[in-house]
Amino acid sequence: MDSLMGLWSGFEVAMTWQNLLYCLIGVTVGQLVGVLPGIGPTTATALLIPLTYGMAPVSAIIMLSGIYYGGMYGGTITSVLINTPGEAASVITCLDGHEMAKQGRAGVALGVAAIGSFIGGIASILGLALIGPPLAEFALRFGPTEMFSLMLFGMTMVVGLMGTSIVRGLVAMFIGLTLSTIGMDPVSGMLRFTFGQPFLISGLDLVTISMGLFGLSEIFLGMENLTAVGKPEKLSSLFPKKEELKSTGGAIARGTGLGFLIGLIPGTSSAIPALISYSLEKRLSKTPGRFGKGAIEGVAGPETANNSYCGGAMIPLLTLGIPSSPTIAILLGAFIMHGLTPGPILFTQDPTFVWGVIASMFIGNLLLVVMNLPLAGWWAKIAMIPAKLLYPIVLIVCIVGAYTVSNDLWDVGVMLVFGVVGYVMKKIDIPMAPIVLTYVLGTMMEKALLQSVKMNNGSLIGLVQSPISLAILILAAIVLVGSVLAEIKNKKAAIAGDVD
Repeated sequence: MDSLMGLWSGFEVAMTWQNLLYCLIGVTVGQLVGVLPGIGPTTATALLIPLTYGMAPVSAIIMLSGIYYGGMYGGTITSVLINTPGEAASVITCLDGHEMAKQGRAGVALGVAAIGSFIGGIASILGLALIGPPLAEFALRFGPTEMFSLMLFGMTMVVGLMGTSIVRGLVAMFIGLTLSTIGMDPVSGMLRFTFGQPFLISGLDLVTISMGLFGLSEIFLGMENLTAVGKPEKLSSLFPKKEELKSTGGAIARGTGLGFLIGLIPGTSSAIPALISYSLEKRLSKTPGRFGKGAIEGVAGPETANNSYCGGAMIPLLTLGIPSSPTIAILLGAFIMHGLTPGPILFTQDPTFVWGVIASMFIGNLLLVVMNLPLAGWWAKIAMIPAKLLYPIVLIVCIVGAYTVSNDLWDVGVMLVFGVVGYVMKKIDIPMAPIVLTYVLGTMMEKALLQSVKMNNGSLIGLVQSPISLAILILAAIVLVGSVLAEIKNKKAAIAGDVD
């Protein structure tokens, strides 16, 4: 009942004309960056954070959240119509979505994706509204010891699930942790790795790093290949055949639950539930040979899962203050920039803000359905903008955004350096998402660990004396061992394949 009352009060906040406008701007930008290949919601969120400096906190987070879940919708359109995923979560949609388009069923693929995305998004937001408050109340039991263990678990998920190689994941994690130590020690106040530069005393800015790693590097990479995008397939009916309703409904239901649960796990990304959903649908199908040739379940399941993931991923952020994906990590930076501290006390200290953001997500998903179903063909044409026109615009936005972080050219220089670093990492196939996640988690982990050690008279024994902490550490060990074993198995399979 308390959740329903809170949600009702949230709609009063979200339905003001200013917040409705910012919600519309957010989901429209999210849709746009989802359509444009290579940009994605992570880059767009990082680029637009500086523009929210003068906005009210609730309006800023409503707009930035709209970019986050709006990008999931937009990536579907180009995946289906021109076989070009707008962001990582839509890669799997290309397998069957574009095949359906070539069979003259592009409208059906987009219709099913939009409906599934809406159902998954709304269901996950309901889950957020119902689970968030009691989870926040439970999280009040978490002290520094439990928080450290939870963030360590998130770190193992980053290594285990980000990238194709655990070694590359560890390299990315090490880079992120090293960057997090720059600046003033959170407990003693000592300066580390500042090299006498006053700019480094407060550490590196998360937004600046993100704009370089994700935005600028994508420009450098895209300039190597300025090929034109193909003409989009024509649209037909938007609804599946009667005999396809049962299988489609089942895929949407499974994708909703799967995406929401994976969103609760720190260190994951929206591409993971999409991939798992596709594999699950193929395994459950009586005719798995249809997959990759235009199976409607191969579109409905993954598209539902990646949108359901968004609502689930907001729960660790709002209740524990822990980011569960790169975009959420950047959103965490936006919270801090606006003087907000995500965590269990946020629901009691600023309930108007929390429920306003949650309610806006209902409105945003409704807006996205209206924007997607009748306007899909128009959005696809946007993806045909020549890269030689698009990249200079994005570059200007990057430079202006970096400068407005602190009105200093130092931040522009930092962004340029990380743009080059991101470009090199992409070329040698080192994942960048773990850098952002471990950069955020590293500072929080260090502070929690030092506080835990101090509370236990200089001993680490508290990490295993707490039942909650011990259980989380065991889970972290299982994930890490499982990741290593999976890596060994994959390498053996690859060697066996080469021998054959």
